[in-house]
Amino acid sequence: METKETKGLVLYNKDFREDDKLVKIFTESDGKRMFFVKRARKSKVTPVIQPLTMANFILKINETGLSYIEDYKEVEVFKQINTDIFKLAYASYIVALADSAISDAIPDPALFAFLSKTLTLINKGLDYDILTNIFEIQLLDHFGVSLNFNECLFCHRKNLPFDFSHRLSGLLCPDHYDKDPYRSHLNPNIPYLINQFQTIQFDELKTISVNESLKKELRLFIDALYDDYVGLKLKSKTFIDDLGKWGNIMKQD
Repeated sequence: METKETKGLVLYNKDFREDDKLVKIFTESDGKRMFFVKRARKSKVTPVIQPLTMANFILKINETGLSYIEDYKEVEVFKQINTDIFKLAYASYIVALADSAISDAIPDPALFAFLSKTLTLINKGLDYDILTNIFEIQLLDHFGVSLNFNECLFCHRKNLPFDFSHRLSGLLCPDHYDKDPYRSHLNPNIPYLINQFQTIQFDELKTISVNESLKKELRLFIDALYDDYVGLKLKSKTFIDDLGKWGNIMKQD
C-alpha cells in the first residue's frame, strides 16, 4: 500500500455499516478511488468527505481493495456553489458526468483539471448553463463519441448555416440538406456554438453572453446528442430538468 499526496475532489460518500463511510474521491494522480473512513462522525477527516470538497489529500492507495485517507490540507469547499441550489444542481451534474466518463483507478489529470476549472468558474459566477454545455461537449470524446461540427460532411466547406443529421452523424450545408429529410432543422447558431465549445480553453473565457432563447435550443440539442450517442441517464440531470420547470418561480422569489 503506497502513501501519496495528491489533489482530490470528493464525488460522493455513503454509509457503510453503522458508523463508517465509503468515500469516492477523484484524485489527480490516481483517478477515482474508494476510501474507507472508520467511525466517520468522529474521524479527523470528517470535514473533507462531503461532496464537492477539494483538498490536498494524504492517501494510502490500495491497488486491490479499499484505500484510506490519512490526512488533508488546503481545503476548498466552493461556498458560492453550496449556497445556491441552481449552481449546486449543475455542479453535481457535471461531477456525476465526469464520474461516468472514466473507469475507476485510471489516472486522468487532464479531466481532473477540466472538472476543477469548471467548478471554479461556476463558483465565481460565470454562466453555469453554458459552462455545463461546454463540459458536456468536450466530454463526448470520453464516451467514444467524435463528431465534427466544423465542416459539411459531404463537401467539407466551412462557415455556412449548417444543420445536423443524427442519421449521418454530421453537419449538412445548405447544398446538402437534402441528404437527410429528417435533419434537425437547427438554428444555424447552434452548430456554430457547439463548434466553439469543442475547442474553447477556459483560460480564454472571461465572460459569457448567450441569450435565454438560444440557451434553451442548446440544451435541447445537447440532450438529443447525449440521448442518441451516449445513452446516459443520470439522476442529477433529471433534477436539472425538473429544476427548469419550477426554478423560474424560485428565481422570481
